[in-house]
Amino acid sequence: MPTANVNILAVLVATVLTFVLGMAWYSPALFARQWMAAQGYTPEKLEEMKRRGVTRAYAVSVLSNLVTAYVIALLASYTSSTTLAQGLWLGFLSWLGFAATIGLTANMFSEKPLAAWVIDTGYQLAYLVLMGALLSVWH
Repeated sequence: MPTANVNILAVLVATVLTFVLGMAWYSPALFARQWMAAQGYTPEKLEEMKRRGVTRAYAVSVLSNLVTAYVIALLASYTSSTTLAQGLWLGFLSWLGFAATIGLTANMFSEKPLAAWVIDTGYQLAYLVLMGALLSVWH
C-alpha cells in the first residue's frame, strides 16, 4: 500500500467546516422547514428531542465527520489529488459512490419520503466536495 501524506490540521479544519456547513444547510434560511416536514417532525417534537439531549448525537457526528475527513485525506494522497478540480471530483465521486447510493437504499426501505433523502444527500454532497477540495489542495 502506498504511504499517505495526511495533514491532521486540514482534517480538523474540514471537520469543523462540515459543522458550519450543516448549521447553514439545516437552518431556517435554507432547508430546516423542508427537512422537518420530510422527517415528520413538528416544532414540539424537536423541542422534546433537544430537552432529552443531543450530546450523544453530536459526539457521534463529530467522530463520524472526523473519520470521513481522514479517509478523504487518505484518498487524496493515494490518488495524488492536489488541485482544486481534482479535489472537487474526488468529493463528488465519494458522494456518488458511497453517500448517495447507501443513503438512497436506506431511504427506499424507510417510511421517509424521497425529499428527506434529497435534503440530506444534498448536504452530504456539499460537505464531501468541500472536504475533497480542501484536503486535496491543503496537504
